[in-house]
Amino acid sequence: MNAGPSGFQNAPVTKGLVLICGVASIIAATQGRASFSSLSYQAIVKKLHLWRLVTSVFVFSSTSELMFGLYLLYYFRVFERQIGSNKYSVFILFATIFSTLFELMILVVFKDYISGGLAPGPYGIIVSLFVPFFLDIPVSTRFQIFSVRFSDKSFVYLAGLQLLLSSWKRSFIPGFCGVIAGLLYRMNIFRIQKLKLPKSVASTASWLFAPLVSGGSSTVSSRRTVPRETIDAPLGPQFQGYSLEFLLGVLSKNTMDSIM
Repeated sequence: MNAGPSGFQNAPVTKGLVLICGVASIIAATQGRASFSSLSYQAIVKKLHLWRLVTSVFVFSSTSELMFGLYLLYYFRVFERQIGSNKYSVFILFATIFSTLFELMILVVFKDYISGGLAPGPYGIIVSLFVPFFLDIPVSTRFQIFSVRFSDKSFVYLAGLQLLLSSWKRSFIPGFCGVIAGLLYRMNIFRIQKLKLPKSVASTASWLFAPLVSGGSSTVSSRRTVPRETIDAPLGPQFQGYSLEFLLGVLSKNTMDSIM
């Protein structure tokens, strides 16, 4: 599998999501507010901090989670290029809403066993994307390191595993909810795969976020595809080319530009 052209070309939704999560996480960390962004039974049910339903989706609580989370969001931009920005936006909304609902249900049912709340961040989005990655993307190459077999998809799974276990059960539970959301989308519940954002909504979103996603990215479209051979091409060299340093460099540049 080849992720396609480098950068955010034909992936405006991914670019906006990466920048929002990156900037929000940096601001929360510098203000010491990252811990106030998570979902917890006490905060949501008792104190009615409903704003955490939003912040918990975009703010990572640690540097390692930020690095691996943004990397995976950036890497999975291939799915936006495959199905188009409009349908990809629907997928993002679906995964976010349902994974958050499942997290709230778990917090209510197991409130006596989960202390400190859940890890914030777009776990529901990222982990739900592993469902099509596992089911639809074939293994292109296999290799061995010290008699241990790997494939060209192993690096992506290792990054996801690192993110999933970064805060143990605090991050595992949101990841588990993301898997359920991804499977529900795969099952086409409510015929979700046929849904598209109305043109008026897509146009409004394009106008609102144009300054954020401008510069090499197109506006939200109803359909955008890439050649099939791009999706099925081997992954190895291309994956290694998109290093964490590259992604953090892109993030830092956009962050500085927004501050200036």
